[in-house]
Amino acid sequence: MTARSGRHFLQIPGPTNVPDRVLQAIARPTIDHRGPDFAEFTFDLTTRLKPVFGTRESIVAYPSSGTGAWEAALVNTLSPGDRVLAFETGHFASLWRDMAERLGLTVDFVPGDWRHGADPAILAEKLAADTAYEIAAVMVVHNETSTGVTSRIPEIRAAIDEARHPALLLVDTISSLGSIDYRHDEWGVDVTVGCSQKGLMLPPGLGFNAISEKALVAATRSRLPKSYWDWTPMLDNNERGFYPYTPATNLLYGLREALLMLEEEGLANVFARHRRHAAATRAAVHGWGLEVLCVDAREYSGSLTAVLLDEQYDADKVRRIILERYDMSLGTGLGRLAGRVFRIGHLGDFNDLMLAGTLSGVQMGLELAGVTVDPAGLQAALAVLRAD
Repeated sequence: MTARSGRHFLQIPGPTNVPDRVLQAIARPTIDHRGPDFAEFTFDLTTRLKPVFGTRESIVAYPSSGTGAWEAALVNTLSPGDRVLAFETGHFASLWRDMAERLGLTVDFVPGDWRHGADPAILAEKLAADTAYEIAAVMVVHNETSTGVTSRIPEIRAAIDEARHPALLLVDTISSLGSIDYRHDEWGVDVTVGCSQKGLMLPPGLGFNAISEKALVAATRSRLPKSYWDWTPMLDNNERGFYPYTPATNLLYGLREALLMLEEEGLANVFARHRRHAAATRAAVHGWGLEVLCVDAREYSGSLTAVLLDEQYDADKVRRIILERYDMSLGTGLGRLAGRVFRIGHLGDFNDLMLAGTLSGVQMGLELAGVTVDPAGLQAALAVLRAD
């Protein structure tokens, strides 16, 4: 094995780099999860977590990946045979659709080109045609991790409201939570799905549901099987500061430290930092003469940028050269985008100099892979960083 000096650049769009403060918090001794100190800790943690979701409503945290939180959102609100409307915005939207079908739901899957977000106009047409109110829920991925496209959730909510349709709104924020402005309450979301390993700067292992009052009412009627994912025992125990089963105590320690870091910077500043780094990254991509996969400027992601290469180039070869020469990991193309794109993660614990180093490595790797690029791309990104 070749010896490497310096740090590895982990620039995939999650899991992200875990700050030293969070690692140190995770390393603290475990305490009794049935004792009074833990209950006090849980109450404080929940209070600090709610602003990140933009909610005053209930949040449950599972020892799980985001996939588990997907399942919890579905099984707690829906019944076998229920019709749900979902949008094909990318690989993860497709996986959520697959899960819904395996659970026995009927999915109306709106096809997409993976370069645009969920279309509010199409949603309005679908809901207007559903005069019998058969659609029980609308499923949308806020920020599609496979494409770097952010759907416009306020416009999705407006389409539901204008149709006066009772469908629940379920939103995946797995790669936007803590990185891109999100407002569960204000946008009328019924279940928000999140996880720990991206904008929250933790290792994988925590999944979240933020739950509206409307979703809680739906849960009383839901007939999909559930046990581990059941909200009821979670919420009942949480009211006393506890969990119905053993929680991921040390990850919760890390979560509290990550929330303190977000509070210290201020969420508005966190979101502005992500927008700025995304703008600098796109400036580099356009300066190189390459394409950003997302084609609608209203839907640019603050968390990651997917770079589309011409068919003559292999994006995985570029990634491999960058890993071998510069010890930097970039995200691969998923599903139909395999070999066509690479993804630059710029979320979580990240600053200007880290982005400059990342883009330098990408530019050098592209050149070594034989991709024709204008070296002025890096300077275009640095100009964005210098300007603010």
